[in-house]
Amino acid sequence: MEWREKANLFQSRWQLPSCLGALDGKHVTLRPPIGSGSTFYNYKSTFSIVLMALVDADYKCMWVDVGCNGRISDGCSLQQALDRRSSMFPDPAPCPGDERPLSYYIVADDAFPLQENLMKPYSHKDMIHEHRIFNYRLSRARRVVENAFGIMANRFRVYFTKNALQPSKVTKIVLATCTLHNMLREEIGITTRVADVEDFNTHRVSDGSWRNDPVLAQAKLPSGTNNTTRAKAQREYLVQYVNSPAGSVSWQESMI
Repeated sequence: MEWREKANLFQSRWQLPSCLGALDGKHVTLRPPIGSGSTFYNYKSTFSIVLMALVDADYKCMWVDVGCNGRISDGCSLQQALDRRSSMFPDPAPCPGDERPLSYYIVADDAFPLQENLMKPYSHKDMIHEHRIFNYRLSRARRVVENAFGIMANRFRVYFTKNALQPSKVTKIVLATCTLHNMLREEIGITTRVADVEDFNTHRVSDGSWRNDPVLAQAKLPSGTNNTTRAKAQREYLVQYVNSPAGSVSWQESMI
């Protein structure tokens, strides 16, 4: 199954078990559309549409949602999309070297709600050592979506332009960049030094050139989502696993 292949790639390349992809969202800036009022007005005091992307371990977009207006904090289709995607996830399976079945999930940052199928880092306040290790392991895998956005914006400068076109046309342009990004990733890979590079001897990361570009605004999500008991239990199990002999990596202690 394709999903299991995605999980195997995350495990072999980024050593995170049962991970199917990394999710993030960014604002694509617009000039105020005529007659739109505050519909596309976002928390950064600009007008925008949102690109939400789920990226695999090879920096390719597996799923994108474009066109949600910049007032994403007032609601978006993310939860419905997650529900649809998670309904197609494989059945839970044990992590390497363990026996307990673990539900498959995607990873994201603090802007997203913790769910059983959506793992996020612990708050940096009052973290214990094991949580720091977990945050490192999760962020190492999540870096693929940061780099995917960075690579696309570095190649397609529409992401740094205050677009004067109608939102529907900007949506089509952004969708085209995602398709072209995947095609270029298949055909020529990533231009040297555009993406972050991890030294697989020291595991230190050198910043890619895309980090010198302007910062794309993070798309925030609705607050107040209750973390379910099952989501918390899944994250705690992952904490235990990545700190165990079966799930740890030799260099993780030196990275926190």
